[in-house]
Amino acid sequence: MRRHDHTGTPPGERGLLHGYWLLSGYGLRASRALGWLAAAMLVTITLLMGFGIPQDSPKQQATGTVPPGGGTATFVIDKKDPRNPTGDRFTSKRFDKALNVTLNSVVFRSSGQDLTTSGTYIEMASRLLEPTLLALAALAVRGRIKR
Repeated sequence: MRRHDHTGTPPGERGLLHGYWLLSGYGLRASRALGWLAAAMLVTITLLMGFGIPQDSPKQQATGTVPPGGGTATFVIDKKDPRNPTGDRFTSKRFDKALNVTLNSVVFRSSGQDLTTSGTYIEMASRLLEPTLLALAALAVRGRIKR
């Protein structure tokens, strides 16, 4: 009832309670939390395919000079910055990479995938939101099992 109390409950607390109710039914509905998790993962995959996966994977380049009489050579390894995609963004190869990044973000792992700047921010947001939804589902399942 605190969610509906406009006089005694501060607006921030009411908003937090409303979000808790909306996302997991106060921790009683695992299906609601899993549904939101599936929707969030689908949105993340779509955004990564559209904006986050670079056009082509940057390759490492080694440049250097070899002294004429032998000796030691120094090489500098440099990688080009990932470029935003142009052309067909929704391919099976890009879907596979986006799915890999998304599944890794659910369990707080970094995918190690080279992403564009917007892709990095999309991954950071999903690494915060998706494990939270998974935890809400786990709490709801735990509540059902304990009863």
